[in-house]
Amino acid sequence: MRGGIGRLVAYWRAERRTIAQGFAALLISSLGSLIAGVALGSITHTLDRLPGLLVLLPAAIGMRGNIFGALGSRLGTSIHTGLFAPSRQREGILYQNIYAATVLTFSISLLLGVLAKTLSVAFGVTSISVVDFAVISILAGLLSSVVVGAFTVALSIQAHRRGWDLDSVAAPLITAAGDIVTIPSLFLASFAVGIHWVTPSIATIAAVLAAVITIRGLLTDLTTTRRVLRESLPLLILAGTIDVFAGLVLEQRLEHFLVFPALLVLVPPFLEAAGALGGILSSRLASKLHLGVLSTRGRPDSIAMLDFSIIVLFASVTFALTGVAAHLAALVVGRASPGIAAMIGISMLGGAIATLSAIGVAYYTAVAIFRRGLDPDNFGIPLITSSMDFIGVIALAIAIVAAGVAP
Repeated sequence: MRGGIGRLVAYWRAERRTIAQGFAALLISSLGSLIAGVALGSITHTLDRLPGLLVLLPAAIGMRGNIFGALGSRLGTSIHTGLFAPSRQREGILYQNIYAATVLTFSISLLLGVLAKTLSVAFGVTSISVVDFAVISILAGLLSSVVVGAFTVALSIQAHRRGWDLDSVAAPLITAAGDIVTIPSLFLASFAVGIHWVTPSIATIAAVLAAVITIRGLLTDLTTTRRVLRESLPLLILAGTIDVFAGLVLEQRLEHFLVFPALLVLVPPFLEAAGALGGILSSRLASKLHLGVLSTRGRPDSIAMLDFSIIVLFASVTFALTGVAAHLAALVVGRASPGIAAMIGISMLGGAIATLSAIGVAYYTAVAIFRRGLDPDNFGIPLITSSMDFIGVIALAIAIVAAGVAP
């Protein structure tokens, strides 16, 4: 037992720089997502005006993390393997990855609008039209992707120059950036719906453009771009579907969160933290698999268990701070809260459920994908973030009920 604890402490000491970077990234991302939570609590009138918009919200936020978090993970691996170069050359790693992310933004944004309407109808949720969904999803996707994409590229270049561990900082910072810009982008895009002739025209042009860009991307002579697209598109369709289901859970249980609006403020930072923790682990495991230092056994080996311990350490601090911050932010903007103790308890209990789930999903996804000769950098982030959106919403609902805050 002492030997195990001693090894754990020694590993944390050896990884102290990475742990410090991860904590800093998680703190910044949590604050950013808290801003998103306050923004979400401030657009309730838009949610009333456009029924069903909440169905699209987790998918729209999650897709920025899925696309650009995976981009950061791939660039992190290229840094570790010595292949990264901050070059604009068409055949370079950076250019090809940016190209792939651009194609994915267009194609998946259109798909999310269609999915949101389809599943809303299937589950009897009153919602806006498919044209309105498509316009909001595509415009918001483009607006937010410009910001998040530029941030991801700048972060990777700085990590390369300064020797940062991109695997430990990319996931939380990129998902936070996605949280911050996506909700305002959705709000701005909402003004383009319901306009006679204009809305259908935007939807038609965007759909044609998305189809053309996607086909050209799949047929490009750039091998890295083509591989990323062919591996990522099916996965992102699955991830988008999972995220829309998370949105349906929120939409159908919105009144539970509105009993105390502070709980609605808690949603973005809580989901961001769960996804970021899973993303950090997924990126670390992918890099170790590529470097050949991690086995692909069904039972995690000691190297994987040590990485799990870092995620648990991150989670124990992050979710406690998330509960405190959401409570204080709600009070500042005049939103009712069940109290700081209840908020911490809800965040910690839900966070424990989400963290254990994230560890399982991240590990077995990375191992299964690598065994099949595929790149876990392309699959890990999208699967873990979308899974944690859905599992996180369920975990948060369970914690709220367990706390006796809502029926």
